[in-house]
Amino acid sequence: MSLLTVGSVAFDAIETPFGKTDKIIGGAGTYISISSSFFVKPVRVVAVVGDDFPQEYIKTLQDQGVDTEGLQIKEGEKTFFWAGKYHNDMNSRDTLVTELNVLEHFDPIVPESYQGTEYVMLGNLSPQVQSTVIERLKDRPKLVVMDTMNFWMDIAMEDLKKTISMVDVLSVNDEEARQLSGEYSLKKAAKKIMAMGPKYLIIKKGEHGALLFHEDQIFSAPALPLEEVFDPTGAGDTFAGGFIGYLAKTDDISFENMKKAVIYGSAMASFCVEKFGTERLLEITEKDLEARVQEFHKLTSFDMTF
Repeated sequence: MSLLTVGSVAFDAIETPFGKTDKIIGGAGTYISISSSFFVKPVRVVAVVGDDFPQEYIKTLQDQGVDTEGLQIKEGEKTFFWAGKYHNDMNSRDTLVTELNVLEHFDPIVPESYQGTEYVMLGNLSPQVQSTVIERLKDRPKLVVMDTMNFWMDIAMEDLKKTISMVDVLSVNDEEARQLSGEYSLKKAAKKIMAMGPKYLIIKKGEHGALLFHEDQIFSAPALPLEEVFDPTGAGDTFAGGFIGYLAKTDDISFENMKKAVIYGSAMASFCVEKFGTERLLEITEKDLEARVQEFHKLTSFDMTF
């Protein structure tokens, strides 16, 4: 099955209680494409970088099975850069630097070879960029999944609602679900958000797992208790990549299969946080992933015999 991801390919500089990095490869598009490439190859990517983006980083993506034909390289411009520092609890962070650079006027070009893509993951970007990608696909994909954040709710709510109405699955965290819906109860929030257009809704709750909604059905996935969280950067995008990657691999978009996809996405995210940046994602094997999925299964498995 063919898979297209849209998102930032960027530089990150990260500081946590465990250490700090210089500029390393980051961005939603990077994490999503590396994570989903574990399930499907090639993964097509639509993104933009400046001419300061090292060729070795592009090769890293290509070596993972990412098709970079849709990666624009803007001569004389700089790549998007974000720097952040995490607090001791690792749940909160301070943004130290945000330089939009090439993202400020990003026009997402969809190569002709990408037409006919069946699964699409819209990583966190402006809702205008996300809707433009959907409009530039000649055939409606089998499934379109969208991630967004409270920043766009603050400055572009009408554009955001328009884009939300165009997708099949929306992924947000609990704070964002409450802001988007105006409801504190996540169950009420889910109903309001799905009334905006998406048939499915994922509400991520960080260290408390994730919820999947469809009509009147709800699935609650646990988070795996880890001894150490080294760097949470990219965990949500890695989750999204695992989720869409598993669905594309199995080519099954039923609610029952989406439950499994949520677990596989959660498993991928649990690896991501174990080292800085994408480092851990580049190491794992299929055996590692299946063992981690079994750990998730044990967390919630119990006998109902009375």
